[in-house]
Order: sequence, then structure tokens, then C-alpha cells
Amino acid sequence: MQLITKYFPSLTDHQLRQLEALDALYHEWNERINVISRKDIDNLYEHHVLHSLAIAKGVNFRPGTTILDFGTGGGFPGIPLAIMFPDCHFRLIDGTGKKIRVAQEVAKAIGLANCQPVQLRGEEERGQYDFIVSRAVMPLPDLVKLMRKNISKTQRNALPNGIISLKGGNLEAETRPFRKIVQVTAISAFFAEEWFRDKYLIYLPI
Repeated sequence: MQLITKYFPSLTDHQLRQLEALDALYHEWNERINVISRKDIDNLYEHHVLHSLAIAKGVNFRPGTTILDFGTGGGFPGIPLAIMFPDCHFRLIDGTGKKIRVAQEVAKAIGLANCQPVQLRGEEERGQYDFIVSRAVMPLPDLVKLMRKNISKTQRNALPNGIISLKGGNLEAETRPFRKIVQVTAISAFFAEEWFRDKYLIYLPI
């Protein structure tokens, strides 16, 4: 948790309690349903919570903003972001029922009222959202093709509506089709830990 407060010193007591509760909850659920690799669960705050919150460093969602977390797995990046932005509305979807169950139970346990995890494939999602967020779900061109239909035309934020994705490695090929408009930010600009060195925050206005 010190890792989180180091970069987000203005969290409320309620947010701190919610974030602190994640450790025991994910350890408990991971024993039953493997949503985070066994060797990685002890890095929950750095590799999953803080990584998710890189989006909060790059974008400050206005109250009332609607966000769809596509391919959320056990709740990342959606659950940490819903804690960070309690006045925004998050819908978390994933095609794997057991992973969504973990996200549902974690959200319920910490009283996360602005977060709705649902078992659903991206093709089946019909809602309209200000932003789509995802974490290394699929190549950017495929993600755009699948989720373009779900981007609202109503603007609420200074940042135009679009897709925000967390990715790692060489992104040249998948960002090339959007090179005139895509924004790629090194997460190491936000967080000093070595693990973030080749991780990126991608923003694509739609």
C-alpha cells in the first residue's frame, strides 16, 4: 500500500480502506479461482493495482464519466479505477464467468457501488461509453474494430472520447495505422519502479 500512497498521496480514508482490502480478497479468491498467476499474486499492488492506476495519472475523468473495462479478467484496470473515481460509472466485462465472479465478489466486499462487472463478450456489448479501457487484451487495430461501436458521441471530458489501453513491449506495428492521432506515454514517466520500464499508456481518440 505504501507504493500506492507514494504516488497518490491525496486518497481519502475510504479509498485507502478499499485499496488495502484488495490484498486479502485477491489472495483468498486466487486460491479458489486462478485469476492472477500464483507467482505474481504477491506483486498485486505493483503489477496490477498501480499498473491500472497509470490511467489515473494520464487522465482525470470528470464526475459522471462512463467507462467500459473490456476484458477485465478479475477486475483490472476497472476496480482500482472505480476506487479512484467514485463519481464515475464503470462497467467491467469479460467472457470468462469465473473471472467475472471474482470481480463481482471483490467489488461487493469493498462496497464499490459505481462498478458493475458482467459476463459478456465485447461483440455482445451494446452500451455507449465515454471511454473504453483495457489491459493488453488484443492488438490495437482489433480493439478499435470491435469497440468503436461503443464509444459515445457525447463529450463530457476535456480529453475527447476514445480508447485507453495499457500495453508493453514494441508497439510500433499496432500503433502505425493510427500514428497521426495516437498518443503513447511511457508509464515510467509516472512510476519509477523498474517493472514499468517497457510499459505504456496508449490513448486513441475515436
